[in-house]
Amino acid sequence: MSEKNVCQVLIVDDHPLMRRGIRQLLEMDDSFSVVGEASSGAEAISLANRLAPDLILLDLNMKGLSGLDTLNALRRDGVSARIVVLTVSDSRSDIFTLIDAGADGYLLKDSDPDVLLEDIHRGATEGEAYSEQVAEYLRTRSTDKRTDDPFAVLTERELDVLQEVAKGLSNKQIASGLHISEETVKVHIRNLLRKLQVRSRVAATVLFLENRGF
Repeated sequence: MSEKNVCQVLIVDDHPLMRRGIRQLLEMDDSFSVVGEASSGAEAISLANRLAPDLILLDLNMKGLSGLDTLNALRRDGVSARIVVLTVSDSRSDIFTLIDAGADGYLLKDSDPDVLLEDIHRGATEGEAYSEQVAEYLRTRSTDKRTDDPFAVLTERELDVLQEVAKGLSNKQIASGLHISEETVKVHIRNLLRKLQVRSRVAATVLFLENRGF
């Protein structure tokens, strides 16, 4: 967020009409400022690196780079913005794949405009945003996976970062050891804390040591 607590937003969608509609929706709330629009994944990557927005609203099904490919590229570049997928797809596989890849939220375009604006606002301020149907899918999945392994919800890279966190290493040390940027480390930690449903690195470490140790 900027000093004036205005969330700077980048809209990524290959449909001009949809971009305009999202912009108009966000302009109803003074806490948002649309700083850029991208019609493709490649353009989104360029703008995200140049503008450093606080929040990126990312379409899933685009020509050229897909939403997933764009998300992966943004995270590889160390883009620390919160990335919320905004799509028509309510497929469980799409939802799980994008969340596992590091998306901070997943919202459906057919949501009521007032509800959608509220969800986007929550994503900007609290770090995650899910449409009601998506949240239910994630709750069911989390319950199923936690039965056997609480860390099954993490990606391989998130688990790598958690192992280093559990060793007491700083973000800088983790970044050096895994050959990634500190911003990328912060993103992975933010995501793994959310997935494990804990609020701090200490809590994540305790959970890790209790279940796996070294």
